[in-house]
Amino acid sequence: MIIWLASYPKSGNTWIRSIVSSLIYTEDGKFEFDLLKKIPQFPIKKNFEGFTDKYRDIHELKKNWIYAQDKINLDQKIKFLKTHHLNCKIDDYNFTNTSNTCATIYVVRDPRNLINSISNHYDKSKEDSKKFLITPQFLGEKENSSGYVMTLLGSWGEHYRFWKQNSKNFLLIKYEDLIQNIDKELDKIINFLKNYMTFNVDKKKRENIINTTSFKNLKSMEEKGLFKESVLTKNSSSKVVFFHQGPDNNWENSLDKKLQIEIEQNFKIEMEELGYLK
Repeated sequence: MIIWLASYPKSGNTWIRSIVSSLIYTEDGKFEFDLLKKIPQFPIKKNFEGFTDKYRDIHELKKNWIYAQDKINLDQKIKFLKTHHLNCKIDDYNFTNTSNTCATIYVVRDPRNLINSISNHYDKSKEDSKKFLITPQFLGEKENSSGYVMTLLGSWGEHYRFWKQNSKNFLLIKYEDLIQNIDKELDKIINFLKNYMTFNVDKKKRENIINTTSFKNLKSMEEKGLFKESVLTKNSSSKVVFFHQGPDNNWENSLDKKLQIEIEQNFKIEMEELGYLK
């Protein structure tokens, strides 16, 4: 059975993967980037071997989402998968179902702060980054990665709503809360996961998790060349800095007023529900 670590891109998924992998797959809580391999991405080409090779055709892929997950779950063990895919239904085909999914940890981030992160990660202008957020998107149309499969994102608002509405056992983690009170959020994650699996955690392990998965430490590890999931810029001559600004990314100091208003108007309902707008 799958526990999804789901999010819109650049919302803290890698941070949550780091926390969960050090919690579940180590004795001492000390994080290393190799642990991320224990929480792979879905969908990738490997998942669809024997089902389809039309990796850019969403209408072919939709027929095989469930078959691919059935295959992953043949061992009947709890496992974690990272995804940016919308938890949607296209025609009669669901992205996932209760036979394959037992729970979801969903990470959300203020879309006003996503402007800078999307701009850096995808090498876009801030105007184009705003359009990226408010317009339903596909990832994978122009990706060169050998493992990449078409991924349906929707808009930022759709992504949040669909995962919340279509998930039975759902834990919401706000990126901003991870920054403000990591102890409290770690407790939430621990208590949630204990409903589905058994693992040990003590005071020292908690301290190690918090220290080794801090943004400062992750950024330092990337600077030392230890992070293998970096992406190339459009001209492929240099890698994008993945751990870019983190807690220092504050839309109030950098976002153009016009872009701020457009984001707030487009996502008013979701942002009010999440406490991003009062």
